Amino acid sequence: MTAHYPVLPIAAGASLRACAAAVGVMAYWVRQIARAHRNRRNATVLAGLDRRMLADIGITRSDVQDAFSEPFWEDPTALLRERALERRWNKALLRDEIARRAEPQNGFRRPPTDRPAREAV
Repeated sequence: MTAHYPVLPIAAGASLRACAAAVGVMAYWVRQIARAHRNRRNATVLAGLDRRMLADIGITRSDVQDAFSEPFWEDPTALLRERALERRWNKALLRDEIARRAEPQNGFRRPPTDRPAREAV
């Protein structure tokens, strides 16, 4: 006894999977474009801040200009985040380097005291 399988449902299933994959890819790109547009709008708000406010965040005016010089499909906030983190790390490294150089070079350290520091009157 042989079984005959219809060809049409298999072809319909394959074409349905191909259409679903195409819709999934299109939905992914629409979400990416919407996210890039939203982030660019948020970065535009940053462009309106003054120099002191940008310094509080850890970026400069030139960082904002660099972020907007990239193509429109690139996320400008990614560059701003990277620059802010880079400055934060460099500041911490510099602080550690200054503290290391301030230690005495003879190998002896001042013992810690449990007395509170004297207040200036």
